[in-house]
Amino acid sequence: MKKYSVYILVGLCVLFWSGNFVLGRFVRDDVQPLELVFFRWLLVCVMLLPALYYVSLRNIIRLIRAHFVVTSVLAILSVTFFNTILYTALQTTTATNALLINSSVPIMILILSALMLKHDVTKRQVMGIALSTMGVLFLILKGEIGNIAALNLSHGDFWMLVSSLVWALYSVLFKLKPAGFSSAELFMANMYLGFVYLLPIYLVQGYTFHTELLLFENYWTYFIYVSLFASILSYIFWNRGIDVLGAAKTGQFAHLMPLFGAVLAYIFLGETLQSYHVVGAVLIGAGIYTSLFLSKPAAATE
Repeated sequence: MKKYSVYILVGLCVLFWSGNFVLGRFVRDDVQPLELVFFRWLLVCVMLLPALYYVSLRNIIRLIRAHFVVTSVLAILSVTFFNTILYTALQTTTATNALLINSSVPIMILILSALMLKHDVTKRQVMGIALSTMGVLFLILKGEIGNIAALNLSHGDFWMLVSSLVWALYSVLFKLKPAGFSSAELFMANMYLGFVYLLPIYLVQGYTFHTELLLFENYWTYFIYVSLFASILSYIFWNRGIDVLGAAKTGQFAHLMPLFGAVLAYIFLGETLQSYHVVGAVLIGAGIYTSLFLSKPAAATE
């Protein structure tokens, strides 16, 4: 029964993340990407203040100072860059497209691990990478090969690829995290340090206090969602899944994001699935399954 309850928690985590994509698309005309990112992490930092009582703040500060470059890179990739680029992509691509392109992240992680950490890649994994790459290309070309010659690619699809690459890079570099951090301490260090790097980028945009206060008054419920549900609770649920189910099984739940996202996008955005979405999703899914789940046990544990 305990394991089934964890399944529910991890499923909710993926649902919340899928909702983040849909919400970013939903408010694209009223909230700029940098504003959504700023208020998201500002509220996360505020909500986490009481938790500082239960963790070693001194230990967090000591480790950040001792490993400043590594912790800064992780914070910038995960907090400052990832969602900023994601929300920028959602200005000009659909939530469905974004979720399907994002599903290629496991393949990107596999490639980066081979290039940066010298992990071995099997022939079967190469086949999976090829299938998944074909799926992503089919998706961003909207099923029309002629779009290559015409360079008729969506800017949003391009930025979504960049966003996915940023998250894959963070996931690979996460293995280099300094020893001595507890899971909670690392999360809070990422949040606060990432927000510090985000703040000057936000301030130079020239937003006025009056307009931003009005924006918060009108959209505070959306900001609460991305802060509480898509950030804090999702992190807690995901790590609970890793603790109980293991990283491999927990990671498989991320493949539900396109399904959850497509349903949410249909309900809230009126988006519909096209034939090229289905073909792209099948190729990406086949690539991920081939690379991750058909590999030999030794390779799968890399």
